[in-house]
This record gives sequence, structure tokens and C-alpha cells, in this order.
Amino acid sequence: MVRYRIEDGFTDALGHLVACDAGSCTVRTRQADVVIPLDRVVAAKEVPPAPPRRRPAAH
Repeated sequence: MVRYRIEDGFTDALGHLVACDAGSCTVRTRQADVVIPLDRVVAAKEVPPAPPRRRPAAH
């Protein structure tokens, strides 16, 4: 997860970090790859995978 500044505040890119260089990082989200300039990044952390979905109880 990478939190970064946008015009009206902040937003998050949740996904896998697929690239990083001296000027930007790329996060692969469910919708697309998001390229984020590093000077806009305010926080980043590893988020554990979602737990597996439970099956409905059998009746």
C-alpha cells in the first residue's frame, strides 16, 4: 500500500510493488499499474493478503 498526495488531499494505491527507481514507484492494483512520483509518497507499508473467504454453512 502506498499513500500519496493528490490535488485535493491523499489517496492510496493498494497492490503489489512491481518497480521502483530514483524518481517513481509502480504499484500493480486490481485495475491498472499506477506510477507514483516518489516526491508525492507520504507513507508505504506491506499489507498482508486478505484471508480466504469462508464457505457458507451447510444446512
